[in-house]
Parts: sequence; structure tokens; C-alpha cells
Amino acid sequence: MALELGEKFAKNYFFRERMKFAVKACSNGRARTGVLHLGSFPNPIETPSLLLCTRKGLPNFITLDLLPSLPSPDSHLLQISPLHFLECPSSRTISNIGGLHQMLGLHEYGFVATARDSIVCLPDCDSTNKLGASFETTCGRRLVKPAEYMEMISSLKPNLWASLADEVPAWVSEKRNMTSVDRTIRWLDECIALDPAGGETVLGAVVGGSSLEERKRCAEEVARRNVSGYWIGGFGLGENMDERPALLSVVTDILPEERPRQISGLGLPEEVLQAVAMGIDLFDSTYIYHLTLGGFALTFPLDRDERHVSDSQLSDIGSDRAKINLRATVYRKDASPIVDGCSCYTCQNHTRAYINHLLNVHEMLAQILLEIHNTYHYLGFFRLIRESIKSGEFNRFHQQFIEGRRDHLKTVALFS
Repeated sequence: MALELGEKFAKNYFFRERMKFAVKACSNGRARTGVLHLGSFPNPIETPSLLLCTRKGLPNFITLDLLPSLPSPDSHLLQISPLHFLECPSSRTISNIGGLHQMLGLHEYGFVATARDSIVCLPDCDSTNKLGASFETTCGRRLVKPAEYMEMISSLKPNLWASLADEVPAWVSEKRNMTSVDRTIRWLDECIALDPAGGETVLGAVVGGSSLEERKRCAEEVARRNVSGYWIGGFGLGENMDERPALLSVVTDILPEERPRQISGLGLPEEVLQAVAMGIDLFDSTYIYHLTLGGFALTFPLDRDERHVSDSQLSDIGSDRAKINLRATVYRKDASPIVDGCSCYTCQNHTRAYINHLLNVHEMLAQILLEIHNTYHYLGFFRLIRESIKSGEFNRFHQQFIEGRRDHLKTVALFS
């Protein structure tokens, strides 16, 4: 049965050259920069890098004509969830069009498919002992088996894709963590068996919850498989930030250094810096989306020395030195850009007062302008991270960023 499915997928699969990844510099032991080549994808991606979170292939509020306004090629790596294509359009329709690149006209962009969307695991589904994952979709909860998942991957034709994973929250029992690892490994084996490319574009999923032993066991098992990289799941699900370094360390100690590592669920600047310090290369999260939806704009200084914080930034109402809430009435007559000196389309053409007005009258243009700025600003943050690693000063940059936010909150408290 698996052979028949594999032959079926091979007829429609868009074969690419094998993905290549090379580490270029290291700082503070684990933090590293690298270059990722995705086969026929024309733009090499420098890591650590942010994957732009999308809904069916495009960021939530940035249209196709506005994508070029973002820094290139930093913004050319997009994260998609195959779950968004469960209902419409069908896998056959997308396959007949030629895949997601053809359907969206994004030939110079790379797609990484990760199926992270409220996974809840089920026991064995039938007598043939085939496992399936239960996903929450817009049409209710759906059971997806590896064969159906691989059919979606075959039709979407992403540059990279992560295998199915049984993610569990931090508070589950040790037994449940063991089951999670067992299922994830079995799903990986099934996905590779059905992949006509033989694992050349797959990121093997590594889970294990809050258990160091299970994280280690999963990493050891996945490292033995023929995969091109690793997708580290199970974070952002209730674990404490103080627990993460040990959990990440036990995984990255085992995974081969010459292959890329992606993580989901970590979006805050502090979380990103913490993961970079542990050797993570690729990040995808909904952080920018939730900021934008809430009316927040990123404002923290994009300066490694961070000596240029203006008085206006220090006095921003509600600021935590990372963002401001543009819904606040204090910005109603503020004719300044979101961030002085920012080169993004929003800051070059619009003021805080205008975005405050758009938010208060519930115009979608507010979200469009905010997402452009927030994406542009956060990509700049990742660029600073790479520069600090290349210069061997990542530890200093990390420490200054954390201390700067703490000192800022103290200053705001004194003036409030």
C-alpha cells in the first residue's frame, strides 16, 4: 500500500535539488550563523532567520504587491500550514495548478510547511495500526493520517516540510511524553516511506515535552533518519523560560551541526535570543500577527550598542521597551512616525496619529500598515543577531538587550 501511494505521489511531486546548509560563524559556544540554500530557490537565506507566518501562503495583512516593500532576501522565507488547505482548495486542484509557488505567483519565495495547529493525539485509529493526528480546523476537528498529509505536501510542493509531530503541553506525565515520542518517530518513518524524494526536503520532528530524557531519546532517533534538517516542537506550551535552555541543549548536543534546526512557538525577542544561544537557526511564530491584531508596534532600538534611545521612546505610555500600543489616546495627535529613522513603508509615509485613527475607526488599513512595520522591524532584529554572532559579540548583545528592557521599565516606573 505504501509503495502504491509513493508511486502516486511521485507522478505529481516537484523534485528539487537537495537542500544545502553551511555554518559560517559561531559565538558564545552554540549561537551560530549559516547560509541555507533551498535547491532551485534563487535566494540563499542567512540564518538565524525568521519565517514569515502566513495564512494559505501570504502574511495575514500583507498583500502580494506589498511583499517587495520588506527587506530582501530576509523576507523571502514563508511558513505555511498544510492544515489550512484541508478543505479548500483541494490537493488535486493545487497539484494541477503546479503547487503553491505557481498558484500564488511567488516564484522567488521559499515555503516551509509545518503542521502546527492545535494537534491533539489519538490512539491507534484502526486495525492496521496506522496512526493519525487530530487537528482543529475551520470545519471542526479532522483526523489526518500520514498518507493524507503526504498527499498535501506533494500537491503544495514546499521547499522544506516538517513531519507530523505529537506535541504535548509541559504538564503531562512521563508516560504521556514517552507516547508522544513513539508516535512522532512512527509518523516520521511513515512520511519518509511515502516521500518520493526519500527525505531530501523533510525536517524530522523532535518532541519530548518537558522531559530531558524523552527529548534526548527523540533527538537520537531522529538523528538516525535520512532527513535534511530538524523541526523542534513542543515549545511555547506552558514550559518556564528557565527550563528551556536545558531542554534545547539536550537536543542540540545530539543533532548534527551541519543541518538546519527550526523551532516553533517562540516569538518574543527574549525567547528568540535564548533559542539562538542554544544553536537554533530558523524561527516561525505568530508573534507579529498577534502584535498587529492588538494594535501594537515594535519600537525597541535596532542598535547593538543601544545608546540612542530617545526621550520620546522612554516616555511612551505603556511601552515595555519592545512595543507601544497605538490604540492609546496619547498618540491621537502624535505626528511622528512609529520609529524615527525607520525605513519601512509605514514609517516613511504615515504617522502614529493616522494609525491611531485607523485603529479607532476599525479600518483594516491599520493592520496592513502595522504588519509592514512590525515585520520590517523584526527582520532588522534578526539581522542584528546575525551581525553580533559574526563579530563574536552575541553574548554581549543578548545581555544588553535583556538588561536594557529591565532598566527601561524601571525608568518608566519612576516617571509614572
